[in-house]
Amino acid sequence: MHEASMTNKRDALPRILLSLFIIGGIVLAVVFRDAFDIGAIREWIDSQGAMGPIVFILAYAVATIVFAPGSVFTLAGGAMFGPILGTLYSITGATLGASLAFLISRFVAGDFVSRKAGYRLQKLVAGVEEEGWRFVAFLRLVPIFPFNFVNYVLGLTRVGFWSYMIASFIFMLPGCFAYTYLGYAGASAATGDENWIEAFLIALGILAAITFITRSIKRKRLATQEKKSENRRLTP
Repeated sequence: MHEASMTNKRDALPRILLSLFIIGGIVLAVVFRDAFDIGAIREWIDSQGAMGPIVFILAYAVATIVFAPGSVFTLAGGAMFGPILGTLYSITGATLGASLAFLISRFVAGDFVSRKAGYRLQKLVAGVEEEGWRFVAFLRLVPIFPFNFVNYVLGLTRVGFWSYMIASFIFMLPGCFAYTYLGYAGASAATGDENWIEAFLIALGILAAITFITRSIKRKRLATQEKKSENRRLTP
């Protein structure tokens, strides 16, 4: 009996330490939220030299885990690396962070996440139960819940890890590209590039297109749900 108790304590220790690390990271991210700006991130990544892209991806992943504002990193990625490489590095960092948060929730901090999620957990679980990875895709395209929150809560559902990761990567990509291009346009304007107006208009066009598409998807989904609810009421 004593040995079993000691084993349980040893098994629980890594979970407790990891949970404390994450909570501490979240507190620091909230306290120093104003310090996360494009200029500071760019200066820090530039100082890393050839390791800059790898450090950026890892920093983005950690920021995702501790609820730091990922959009700032995406904008900074566009400013530093341009629209193509910036998108690649940002989507990699965001997907890595989202995947790690998912695994942490599923295997380490599930009870804590469940308590904090409350009624919203039931809504997400119901969506996954009904649609599986398609619901993950919908949440990535139409952010009805905060990005970092969704990463953890989906770890408590039955969706498979690979389905979650692949759906996240693919369906976060349009928004990631839009914000990356916006960061690139901002950097072009700041450096006096003569093509900055064109870049800015392209960025706005991409954002407008994504906004239109996501709203259309949301309206279609709501209409489909209402139709299903009506059919259930009419079914004897």
